[in-house]
Amino acid sequence: MGNSFQDYWQARKPVLDEAFQREISRLLENMPSRQTAALMATLMAGKKIRGCLSCLVSDALGGTLAGALPRAVAVEMIQAATLIHDDFVDQDAMRGKRPAAWTLEGGRRAVLIGDVIFATAIKRMNDLSRADGLAVSQAIAQVARGALHEPLEPFILAEEIESGRMEGPVYEKIIRLKTGILFGTACHLGALATQANGRVGEISFRYGMSIGEAYQIADDCKEVEHHLVRGSIDPGQMAALTPALLYFVPDMRPHILAHLQGESPNLSASEAEFFRMAEKLMKGEIEKRLQASISEMAGNFPEGEFGEMMRQAPWDLIRMFNES
Repeated sequence: MGNSFQDYWQARKPVLDEAFQREISRLLENMPSRQTAALMATLMAGKKIRGCLSCLVSDALGGTLAGALPRAVAVEMIQAATLIHDDFVDQDAMRGKRPAAWTLEGGRRAVLIGDVIFATAIKRMNDLSRADGLAVSQAIAQVARGALHEPLEPFILAEEIESGRMEGPVYEKIIRLKTGILFGTACHLGALATQANGRVGEISFRYGMSIGEAYQIADDCKEVEHHLVRGSIDPGQMAALTPALLYFVPDMRPHILAHLQGESPNLSASEAEFFRMAEKLMKGEIEKRLQASISEMAGNFPEGEFGEMMRQAPWDLIRMFNES
């Protein structure tokens, strides 16, 4: 299977894809879908990173693929439903290289399909155990809360900043709820697949959550790098990056407000320097979160091939993301 998480992912993803496709196919068979094949292709396009983490934690704790797989599928169902909702709310017409679900089914139907997927994931996990059902239902609730903290329309966001309502650890909440929680839940479910005790489950959750937070910071850092190269940023793009920029370079506040209010999209020399500072600080924070993830493991996971892979996985995941 190789020594890196990427090797592990390449071996596990086809199995997870097949199980995920079976589950989604059963759902779509019972729905009056207008473009079933195109919708299925969009839902299948995910990388299945979170589900593979579930399997890896289970393997490291001596579990079986049969035990981990339904839990990995549930995690990927939650991720898919979240993206359906996000794309509609943000009015993003594309999901990667494929049309977003709402452009295929219409907004109302797409949101309802997402709701059915959420509900099915909860049902499948409740059928396994109360702990599994509780883990996924809490994850869905937290992810929904995270969406409420995400940036608003540029002008409204500017008003929030000027009124002081964007002060405090808003970015910490966003990266935890938007991305960290589901990574954490994926790893917690991997532990539940082995009937590990509650302490190991909590450690697994924190391990995954730190990776997820680093993953979200890496996503935002890539956007910062993109705008540095282009030398410009429009109000909507600035709104998406505002929590990160306020967190890492609070002195940039007046410049952020100017861009949100529609002044010149071009980055001045001083603004470009702020972006470079944010990029450097973000990379440092990514490393800090990755180190935190493996600190959780110390003395709590068996030695062996999969335990070692878990120790390398945080850095492998960020590298895979940056190369994608």
